Amino acid sequence: MTETQNLLEQLKQKFDAIDQNTDTHLEGLLWSKPITYWDYIQTDALLNLQTQRTILPDEMVFIMYHQVNELLFKMILWEIKQVCHTAEPSPEFFTEKLRRISRYFDMLTTSFDIMGDGMEVAQYMKFRNTLTPASGFQSAQYRLIEFASTDLINLIDYRFRATIDRNTPYTHAFEHLYWQAAGKDHATGKKSYLILEFERKYKDHFLNFMEEYNTINLWRKFKELPLESQQNANLVAAMRHYDKTVNITWVMGHYNAAVKYIESGQGNGEATGGSDWKKYMLPKYQRRIFFPELWSEEELKTWGENV
Repeated sequence: MTETQNLLEQLKQKFDAIDQNTDTHLEGLLWSKPITYWDYIQTDALLNLQTQRTILPDEMVFIMYHQVNELLFKMILWEIKQVCHTAEPSPEFFTEKLRRISRYFDMLTTSFDIMGDGMEVAQYMKFRNTLTPASGFQSAQYRLIEFASTDLINLIDYRFRATIDRNTPYTHAFEHLYWQAAGKDHATGKKSYLILEFERKYKDHFLNFMEEYNTINLWRKFKELPLESQQNANLVAAMRHYDKTVNITWVMGHYNAAVKYIESGQGNGEATGGSDWKKYMLPKYQRRIFFPELWSEEELKTWGENV
């Protein structure tokens, strides 16, 4: 049997398995056009997704930078999903996926210079006024990454953790997530327009996602591994690196870029969404830790301080 005949036989087996006529599909190849790079990548569509609200050139840098962030968040979620939905991931598979995810976050961290050094302060302080009350706080994909990475209790505001456990209704837990505080008036508890719109758009999706990943998030998958696998040095190192990269290194890169512009003296020093951005962002305040059991007491005590 020639190579061509072998391929045709494999195609027949493939299409027979789904009750399809092989000849029909082969004839379809006669009329299909060859794929091109721009069709495959959807270049034209991608490059037409940038719409400025002002005439200031550096706004385009801001828009594209955040779109790149969202694409990388999608890549991260793609890798996390593969781990979480694999019944019994091997330590090697788990480690490789975590390393991929961390590389994406490493890329995000080092990329802050593109925005931090790539926009004139004066331009940013002008076009940012057209963005109010929108905020990077409203990145839904980033919230999904958090939900898929750790047990929900680790995302709950420290003030309320003692009142919440794994049997707490998701709607109640949702109201006490750490980032809720950044969208509420500290005196009255009233939610800002920023968070109300965010919830209107994504709350149902978040609640469903929280439930889906409650027992299959990265930490749960790690704890389900045989004890020997949980002690795998490469896997533990990958878990710790991911935790630190997301919750300290990347956050501090974001924070330092924000400081340059928000505290430039050309404005009121407030975030576009009106949140208490320093307490929301700084790791030493929020102490977001995905895998606390993998850190020593001293490391937990000084989390985010030595940066």
